[in-house]
Amino acid sequence: MLTLLAVMFDPQKVQGWVERGGYAVLFLLLFSCGLGVPLPEDIPLVAAGIMVGSGKMHLVIAAVVAWCGIIGGDCVLYHIGKAYGLEITRVPFIGKHVTAARIQRAQRMFEKYGVLVIGIGRMLAGIRGAMVIAAGAIRFNFATFVIADGLGAVVSGGLFLTLGYFLGNHMDLIEANVKGIEGWVAAGVALAGIVIGLFIWWRKQRNRAADLAELERQAREPIP
Repeated sequence: MLTLLAVMFDPQKVQGWVERGGYAVLFLLLFSCGLGVPLPEDIPLVAAGIMVGSGKMHLVIAAVVAWCGIIGGDCVLYHIGKAYGLEITRVPFIGKHVTAARIQRAQRMFEKYGVLVIGIGRMLAGIRGAMVIAAGAIRFNFATFVIADGLGAVVSGGLFLTLGYFLGNHMDLIEANVKGIEGWVAAGVALAGIVIGLFIWWRKQRNRAADLAELERQAREPIP
């Protein structure tokens, strides 16, 4: 599993897949991200932007394919959440990431903030999947969900495509400046990996504490 994660999180590996498979691989990668594959959707988006910047992909086609992949995966995950409701916590893999307490907490957020939960959650790595599952589990209006999620995908996806385009358009300059400091670059990548790992651990601890607090709050509530 660790080997798989290492491969999936390797930006160069992902970029190689996009270069070889083109738009079809871009769509499949982003569709899979929406279904919970352990790959941040930002990586294939940046890879596509690099391809656009280097003239190997068309911007409009790449943007449309990327948007369809993102929203397609989210729609499937939404309907899985809608079909199972709170019982989705018993579904293998998904139940490890989304607890009943977390879904109930998301429901209160939907009640308080409405559609903003979807628009903002769409742009925050680490909670996208949980937000989509929760929206389906609480039967949030599907049309409203697609509109808000789609707009959020335009913003977040557009930002990473633009970043990739800039990198691809200035690749020669970047490579010229990188030569001679490969060791520093490798150290920076390793440090970034450590920081990401610590962040993931911290987020799991925080979510676990929040779930326990939610269960304690429910236990204190009077039985109707």
